[in-house]
Amino acid sequence: MRNFFFALITVLAFSNCTNNNQNNDILPYIPVNETINLSLPAYINLTVPGGWAYTTGGISGIIIYNINGTQFKAYERSAPHISPRSCSQMVVENSIRMKCPCDDSEFNILNGAPLTDGVSHSAREYLVTNLNGTILRITNF
Repeated sequence: MRNFFFALITVLAFSNCTNNNQNNDILPYIPVNETINLSLPAYINLTVPGGWAYTTGGISGIIIYNINGTQFKAYERSAPHISPRSCSQMVVENSIRMKCPCDDSEFNILNGAPLTDGVSHSAREYLVTNLNGTILRITNF
């Protein structure tokens, strides 16, 4: 009987762990499967640490950020805290934050965390796989 209660408590504890990126009911789910060739001129800024670029895909496009030369982050450009509209496409400012033009809310480009009081959703992050140093695959599955 004691094992049953321990197992029940363990299951309940782990079922309460959530990820803000996955539980955002404001943004619709859109399948993402993009391939980026870092050799193309449009992505020249991504070849250096701290570099970033916009690309297509997702709801309103994707922001890609080079962390250290080999690791990359990718975020949905639609601001996570408001329904998608013309002004909610985030832009990169000073290479360190993403900003929503609708209300000037800001998000950390390293982890997507909100930097503005009152905003509770993090930027929607996509999985980036560095296939061979020149090709990135961005997915959400």
